Order: sequence, then structure tokens, then C-alpha cells
Amino acid sequence: MQGASRFLGLRITPLTRRRLANFRANKRGFWSLWLFLILFFVSLFAELIANDKPILIHFDGAYYTPFLTDYPETVFGGFLETETEYADPEVRELIEEKGWILWPLVRFSYDSVNYELKVPAPAPPSELNWLGTDDQGRDVIARLIYGFRISVLFGLVLTLISSVIGIAAGAIQGYFGGLTDLLFQRFIEVWVGLPVLFLLIILASIVEPNFWWLLGLMLMFSWTALVGVVRAEFLRARNFDYVRAARALGVSNRVIMFKHILPNAMVATITFMPFILSGSITTLTALDFLGFGLPPGSASLGELLNQGKANLQAPWLGLTTFFVLATMLSLLIFIGEAVRDAFDPRKTFR
Repeated sequence: MQGASRFLGLRITPLTRRRLANFRANKRGFWSLWLFLILFFVSLFAELIANDKPILIHFDGAYYTPFLTDYPETVFGGFLETETEYADPEVRELIEEKGWILWPLVRFSYDSVNYELKVPAPAPPSELNWLGTDDQGRDVIARLIYGFRISVLFGLVLTLISSVIGIAAGAIQGYFGGLTDLLFQRFIEVWVGLPVLFLLIILASIVEPNFWWLLGLMLMFSWTALVGVVRAEFLRARNFDYVRAARALGVSNRVIMFKHILPNAMVATITFMPFILSGSITTLTALDFLGFGLPPGSASLGELLNQGKANLQAPWLGLTTFFVLATMLSLLIFIGEAVRDAFDPRKTFR
């Protein structure tokens, strides 16, 4: 570890080294982090894994990338000027006469409908649809991959932005204290007491929700998660000797807050972040399950879970979605426990 830090030009302090050792000593959290990162990294390339368009086509001596560019059927010898339907057997024959097609692992996107089903939808698992289809004939595994990606991205963006706002609010509230702290506390008490779910349902019925609209709406109520923790740390540290000395030397409040006090407050903040991320994903899933989340047709784990409830005769819908959600949230909880152990000064592993 020391050799790697020298090679990268980084300086790892003994405290950081102890925290890394504590985190790695928690085997469950350490391997959960790697597994979660691998799953998330793979899901970022969902278009290369599950898509109804080929990754690469070699036709008549030229190469084409349909998953990036839309090509009319006339490019491959057809007679239609519209976008090529690569699932059409006649189109595939035209292409394979003068070249070859490289398909992704799953030949369906999250919104692709399998029109070649031999049984009514939802269809059970088969060679073409490994985890079956939903009640609209869409491939389940493709919707799981895309739904996993959008859930994690939504949770990460919401966690980062809400943490920045919450840390800033808690820092101002705890550092200045007095009337500022009093007014902030009364406002937060009123704000937290609002019925968030009912407000989300009402607003979703007025405005058609999308990713960014839903993100902004949930951000209005999620930024308070870290305010109390940061506020307590700043209230404790504002009268320390080094803070008083900095004030006496004329150091600005902004520098004292974010350069001297905030690093100490970040210990508790970072410990809470994995749990905030899992809560954000759970909230999005719950809204999608109730029908007030992402727009209809979007890749959504909550919508798949709702389909499993509505189609009890198709257990693959509910079971697969439950397994994905349980695995994802369990990994985040295990990571959070490992981070908590890493920043716990009472735990030391040799």
C-alpha cells in the first residue's frame, strides 16, 4: 500500500491507513463494495449488453454501429427510408448475404416487445427471454439491467446533492448558533413534518414526472438527513481552542468552517452516506411501485415489482425483481457497516 501511494504521488497518513485497514478487515463490507462496483460498472454499458440493435454490422465492405446511429433500411438493400428494424427476418437475411451481424448478449432493450412469443404475455423464461417477459411482452432481464442503472444513478445524484446542501445548512446552523440556529431548527421541524408522500402524489398528478423533475422534488425533502449530524459536530467544535485561535488571527468564518471544522464533521457524514443512498433507491422504487415515479414505459424496478403483484401467475416477475432489490440494498448496507467500522476510533485491527 505504501509503495502504491508513492507511485501515485499520494501521501497516506497513519490515520487514513488505519481506516483503510479497518474497512478491509470487514470482509463482508469490503467484498460487497467490489461486487457493487462491478455490477454498477457493467450496468453503465447496458446498451452493449441488452439492445434490440446490433453492436456492429459488416455489410458490403463497410462497418456500421446501429446502437449509436440510426440507419435507414435502404443502406442495407431494403426499400424503406425509415429506420431499420433489425429484428425483421428479411432485413437480417439482406445483411447476412453481404456481411455479418454482431448482436449484444441480450437481443432486447428495456422497451422492446417480443412479437414472436408462443404463449400470451407474461411469458415464462425461455431460450430467447432468459427471465421471461412482463405483461407487455418486454424482456425482464433487459428491464432489470436498465432499471438497476437508473436506480443507482438516481440514488447517487440525489445523495451527493442532498449531502452538499445538508452539510452546508448544518455547518451554518452549528457554527453561528444563536438566533440563526433557532430559526433554522424551527424551519427544519416544520419542513420535516410535511407529509412527503402525499405531496409527491399530488404534484405527480399535476405535472408529468421525469428523471430530473422527480430528482428535484425529492431533493426538496431529502437534504435534511445530514443537517442534525453536521450541526452537532459544529456546535461541539466551534468553541475549541484552535477555532478561537483562528478567529483571533483574523481567519474568515468560511475558512474556519470548511477547512478546519468540516473535516472533523465529515467522519460522521461519510458514515451515513451509504444508508442515505439505499434510502434514496428505496424511495424511488416505492414511487414507481405506486405509479407516481418515472414516466410509464421507463426501465423501473418498482414498476416490475408492481407487475409481479398484479400477475401472481407469473412468479418470475416478482421473484427476480425482489432478488435484485434485496441484493442491491444488502450490498449498500454492508458497505455502510464497513465504513462505520472504518471511522470508529474504538476499533483497531492488526
